[in-house]
Amino acid sequence: MSEALHWQKSSFSGGDEDTDCLEIATSPTTLHLRESDHPTTVLTPTPTAFRLLLVALKHGGQPHNG
Repeated sequence: MSEALHWQKSSFSGGDEDTDCLEIATSPTTLHLRESDHPTTVLTPTPTAFRLLLVALKHGGQPHNG
């Protein structure tokens, strides 16, 4: 990752003292994820892996067929 990324916090993050939240950044062809309290650990999922993550989260972490 040589380019500088512009990180954005989730709109669900509160403004209180609990600053732990998911942050996202994009580059022209890649999506990057990190947790705000561990900013040096960056995940760069493939589009398929990210879609499967979103499906799992939508269904409460339960496998979904279809």
